[in-house]
Amino acid sequence: MKSFSPDIIHQVELLEKLHSRQAVIGIVGLGYVGLPLSLTYAEVGFQVLGLDIDQAKADAINQGQSYINHIDKTRVAQARQEKRLEATIDFSRAAEVDALILCVPTPLNQYREPDLSFIRATMSALLPYLRPGQILSLESTTYPGTTEEELRPLIQQRGFIVGQDIFLVYSPEREDPGNAHFNTAMIPKVMGGSTSACSEVGVALYEQAISEVVTVSSTRAAEMTKLLENIHRAVNIGLMNELKPLADRMGIDLYEVIRAAATKPFGFVPYYPGPGLGGHCIPIDPFYLTWKAREYGMHTRFIELAGEINSGMPSYVADKIMDALNKVGKPLNGSKVLILGIAYKKNVDDMRESPSVELMDLLQQKGADVAYSDPFFPNFPVMRRYNFDLQSVEISAESLKSFDVVVLATDHDTYDYDLIEASSSLLVDSRGRFASSAKITRA
Repeated sequence: MKSFSPDIIHQVELLEKLHSRQAVIGIVGLGYVGLPLSLTYAEVGFQVLGLDIDQAKADAINQGQSYINHIDKTRVAQARQEKRLEATIDFSRAAEVDALILCVPTPLNQYREPDLSFIRATMSALLPYLRPGQILSLESTTYPGTTEEELRPLIQQRGFIVGQDIFLVYSPEREDPGNAHFNTAMIPKVMGGSTSACSEVGVALYEQAISEVVTVSSTRAAEMTKLLENIHRAVNIGLMNELKPLADRMGIDLYEVIRAAATKPFGFVPYYPGPGLGGHCIPIDPFYLTWKAREYGMHTRFIELAGEINSGMPSYVADKIMDALNKVGKPLNGSKVLILGIAYKKNVDDMRESPSVELMDLLQQKGADVAYSDPFFPNFPVMRRYNFDLQSVEISAESLKSFDVVVLATDHDTYDYDLIEASSSLLVDSRGRFASSAKITRA
């Protein structure tokens, strides 16, 4: 039997387990990132242990059920039937796995500063059960330096040598919920290791389940890559949102202009305006970099301006709703307003940072009688910042006519747009779905 230096024995053993798919994969955080990643590994033959603090999620998985709309429950049931997937809230079982992939939230606090409490709490729960021969990968979006400044010292405090005992990498998630064209396995995986040995193990971890692994020179480069991707989108959407009021004043249909510009086969990528930014990435990620930039005495003015424009869009839509009501002699105060769509984007059951909810709050503060209709949310969920004791209104000709104004905030494909246009007495469209008319106001 071939012998190896003690310095690389854990690396060799772990590489063998990964390449042979005998390694046990631990996914920490079973939400919109963790659940599809768990299924992806299970479907290529790995044993997967999901860890989460939510007993309901663990129970659903163990019963073969999916709690995320766009993830087919048959995938979960199949993984359970083949005994490839199990979920638990017992973090002591982290000692059983060979890879720990962290998929936990990284929100902003009330001052738009990074909130790493979920990462820190997760690491505190895992640290007692780390053992030599494991790889730890952080997938949560964060500022450059988090992996080295937050995770590495904690691992070293346990007496482990990073790159020899424990292998530390950063690989940002790239999920796009509801996108039928790209699943987890198809989206190239960016990965940076804390050391060269960490990077080698990281490639072995991800190349078993993901079609392509893109290796960068460091964890910081990988962290910056994810921020760049979402800042690129935030800035370009901000540009469109800045142009929307201008085009409206000039009597120009901006959506028509964007579609026309998109026919150019080079040099132009279409982005579209809306009622604001939502989701777990675009409204949040740019501020991670702006916060970190201040440590270096720099200010990211371009990024902050885009954030300011995008953050102001719910107020712009609220103003357009007031304008539409004024034209028919009605005040917003006391008017019945129906918001179509409270998810942050169409065809998903995800309300994180949804601009629709902020719009509802603004309208309610101004005295409107607000209701909503969303096929993905029969009841308005409990949220940290907002509290609406509401149920989704069933769309019909009768129900639409009962409202003073109907507002398209999230353009789910399941809506009957012909019915909405025909039956709404007044319609405000923030998604460019309808042509302007006497009763339709673009916002």
